[in-house]
Amino acid sequence: MEIFDVMIIGSGPGGLAAAYDLAAQGQKIAVVEADLWGGTCPNRGCDPKKVLYGAVEAQDNLQQLVQHGFKQVPAIDWSELMSYKETFTQPVPTEQKTALQKAGIQTIYGKAVFKDEQTILVDNTAYQSKKFILATGQHPALLEIPGKEYFDTSTDFLSMKELPKTIAFVGGGYISLELANIANSCGSEVHLLHHNDRPLKGFDSELTKELIDHLRKRGIHIHLNESVEKISKQDQQLALSLTSGATMTVDRVLCAAGRLPNVADMGLETIGVDYTKKGIVVNDHLQTSVATIYALGDCLQKSAPKLTPVASFEGSYLAQLLGGTTEEAIRYPVLPTIIFSSPKLAQVGLTDSEKLDPAAYQVQTLDLTQWFTYKRVNEPLVKAKIVTEKATGLLVGATVLGNEADQLINLFTLMIEQKIPAKEVNRQVMLYPTVASDLSYLY
Repeated sequence: MEIFDVMIIGSGPGGLAAAYDLAAQGQKIAVVEADLWGGTCPNRGCDPKKVLYGAVEAQDNLQQLVQHGFKQVPAIDWSELMSYKETFTQPVPTEQKTALQKAGIQTIYGKAVFKDEQTILVDNTAYQSKKFILATGQHPALLEIPGKEYFDTSTDFLSMKELPKTIAFVGGGYISLELANIANSCGSEVHLLHHNDRPLKGFDSELTKELIDHLRKRGIHIHLNESVEKISKQDQQLALSLTSGATMTVDRVLCAAGRLPNVADMGLETIGVDYTKKGIVVNDHLQTSVATIYALGDCLQKSAPKLTPVASFEGSYLAQLLGGTTEEAIRYPVLPTIIFSSPKLAQVGLTDSEKLDPAAYQVQTLDLTQWFTYKRVNEPLVKAKIVTEKATGLLVGATVLGNEADQLINLFTLMIEQKIPAKEVNRQVMLYPTVASDLSYLY
């Protein structure tokens, strides 16, 4: 029986970060994968979504300049766009597996099931390891309603050969908003249903409302305080029975009502690894209730955002911990997050002003649509909410709604993490006109 120093279950970005770093230290490493090598992000998640969104961005930029240099905006060809997307996703599994093998990391395909704390079975073959890292990720959750077998998921959407004429998205999180925006921009009639009046929970409420209003103006039918209670087949379409008593008929319906950790049927209960419906329970060293087993990424129960770069950060941390170069608990830096919609909504640090003590924090909301950076491309909606700590004057949070929100939030993230005061920002000379050259006016 082969014995490894560390076996990593899951080949997503977090598991790969740990695998490569540990292998570089000279440890004997194996990665076990039950699905696509490379994990969700490059195969059926953030990467293919961003390829599709790239076409939407280009279309948006042209739309803003109609009658300002352009006469018309070309329609997006879904079939061609999906073929282009395939040039990114199709090679991923082979490339990722080959890269692991070239790095001296053993690759094992199949579902891992724990026999004991140091042994797993993969297709009835036993492997032993001194330590394990669980990096199994998540999968889409489906609402338990009659007709749930008719639900599509984000995975289905990102592989659709033909875009449906009408499509409904159930859920008000970032996945639903992003895919609804893509479908609408590519020509579908889009309905989005959310069970309460607060989509994008966790984002600033004021700027979230601005985004929702703008998406409605773009043609997305957003139904708040509305849910699907039943799905039934009606000829070639689907009939959705809603809580309001109304019926909606669409070609396809996608459920984006959350994601669940991939923990089932692994034997975790047998060996005593604690987990909940939100994920695997770990301590501040990413160690589970079993001393030899660690976990990272989206399969965790954690307060940190379940994002690809966060999983990679955790993988690098575990490589240091298990490699003996640190004994410290994990310390997350300031973590930005974003909705890739039209426009983008991004935030970092302290955000929702409704929850902030006005005695301790100053909150400024700025309309940037007339600033040259944005006016020159006729951007219709650009707003920033800046939060500073009154005692120190330091930037501690920001939310940005606009086409360049990702660039601006990355700069704000650096400023918050490094505690850069406004006077230091004002001493810098940035290229003009750019997003960065506006910093001294924002902070």
